[in-house]
Amino acid sequence: MIGTEEKGWLRISFSPGIGRVRLIRLMEAFPSSREALEAGPLGWRDRAGIPFQVGARLIPENDEYLQRSLAALDQIGARIITHLDAETYPPLLKEIYDPPALLFARGECDLGNCLAVVGSRRAAGAMNRFTRELCAELAGHGITIVSGAARGIDGAAHQGALDGGGGTVAVLGCGIDRVYPPEHGKLFARILETGMLLGEYPPGAEPLANHFPARNRIISGLSRGVLVVEATTHSGSLITADFALQQGREVFAVPGPVYSSSGAGVNQLLKDGATLISDSRDLLEILGASKCIKPAVGTSSPPSPPLSEKETVLWRLMVDGPRHLDEIVQRSGLTPADVSATLLHLELEGVVSRLPGMHFIANRKPSWPP
Repeated sequence: MIGTEEKGWLRISFSPGIGRVRLIRLMEAFPSSREALEAGPLGWRDRAGIPFQVGARLIPENDEYLQRSLAALDQIGARIITHLDAETYPPLLKEIYDPPALLFARGECDLGNCLAVVGSRRAAGAMNRFTRELCAELAGHGITIVSGAARGIDGAAHQGALDGGGGTVAVLGCGIDRVYPPEHGKLFARILETGMLLGEYPPGAEPLANHFPARNRIISGLSRGVLVVEATTHSGSLITADFALQQGREVFAVPGPVYSSSGAGVNQLLKDGATLISDSRDLLEILGASKCIKPAVGTSSPPSPPLSEKETVLWRLMVDGPRHLDEIVQRSGLTPADVSATLLHLELEGVVSRLPGMHFIANRKPSWPP
């Protein structure tokens, strides 16, 4: 059940003319929603600078939309976290320039050491696998993964955190009672087992385009840093990176292929000074985690057998980034037939992936170091 204090602030927030900024001003002026409601339009004007005509339009307690929203929150077991709640409001998020006045939440998660992981909705399969395995390793070291529950990299980040036995926070650009995108229903159910769904939009809110840039400031605001895995120059992930810089957070980036526009955004971040990330060790050193505290469960890739001499040669060529087939043949010293046969075997083992244009990339390290 939603408490009386939270109901009061939700009522005020639904009143015409009360946006996030004015709601926070009222919270700063009044220590409780009860006192704010009792103060009336004159008290709002005198203590919070809210125009009298705005205060006079406070909706009644039995307002239909308010009651419907409260019922929806109760039905899904959601709760409201107010900016005034020092115990449950995320401390890092409170530090940003424009924090949410109200948060709607489902589930529980440790928000003490969070990393945001974002990227393309249409990422290559290899980058989705890289993201999932990276986040599984980070989650196994107690790092909570924050992302936006979108297709592609976001979904892979959440799945990886869950594979690693850790926590994850999905920040929504719609109402807390909505599943968006619709195909992530099972993922949302998994997240609620050990993680949290979080957002600033009330029940029933549609996933409108203008919601997502605002959502991105929460993703970065919750986190000590933002990792961008794959992004074009116009990607929304770069908006999250910009918010991170404005909020004094660190920005990390996984280098992308120079031959594809899908890597242009992250490569520009690296040019601008983002920290290059090639595996989990880079982040674990920065975030201060060194000892694995949770075993990974259900990770996406099974252990691979020891590599042969030829496989080791090819794997080393591709571990730092995509290579064209012709380059692999030339640099390996093997015949084209040997290279093709060996690459096919490595693909079947899940150690490398084929990219468009006859390029290949190493997905992960084999179980036995080459």
